[in-house]
Amino acid sequence: MDGTTSNPSCIAVDEESHGEVNDSITQPKTAPWSRNGIAIFVIGPSSSGKSTLCDALAAALGIDSARYIKEVARSVMRQTGFTRAHTDTYEMQYAIMTAQLAAEEQVLQMPFKEGIVMLSDRSAIDPIVYAATSQAPGASERERLLLGDAALRAILPLYRRSLFVLLEPVTEWLTDDGVRSLEDPWKYNEVLTTMLHNLGIPFIQIGEETKDIGTRVELVRNCLQAASTQLL
Repeated sequence: MDGTTSNPSCIAVDEESHGEVNDSITQPKTAPWSRNGIAIFVIGPSSSGKSTLCDALAAALGIDSARYIKEVARSVMRQTGFTRAHTDTYEMQYAIMTAQLAAEEQVLQMPFKEGIVMLSDRSAIDPIVYAATSQAPGASERERLLLGDAALRAILPLYRRSLFVLLEPVTEWLTDDGVRSLEDPWKYNEVLTTMLHNLGIPFIQIGEETKDIGTRVELVRNCLQAASTQLL
């Protein structure tokens, strides 16, 4: 396909498949989004095109820059001195998760009428996936602690009403930026997909074959439109 999909549409996800991609994009069978607004979270492994898609969505949808949360992990690492050598630690992933939640809360406190309430490059789920996919001893305990955090539990109702856009790894885009962890991107997405299902968070999934940024934006726009129509 490689970004040449004609008449792109949102296809239902079979929940038992744990998000397996059968076309360029998949979507849950229902669209539990708010009538007044929707938050968009773009997620996936490193070097899958998240920031590029977020920038393009912000421009195409006219999203206020104050409502666009750019990846917080790098800021946290700069401010705290964490490096990818600390990826397996609870302290680093907790710091990233709480920073993400704080950024989301700041946006949610802004006056809002309708439209896109928030666009975020990653979510508070991502550091939990890093904890869960760690090869270091104690990974399951770190995952349990992060999942049980009160602030995370409080944001889950919003996440369940939001549009999560899960990007598949694109092989030729995989690079070492010297900063983030070199996770196995396919394993990362496998765990992320399962976690989204377990938490009841709906998502759409854009496959590796859809690389063209214009097509990616159009796919998301179509799903937003489909959600709005369904809720009328």
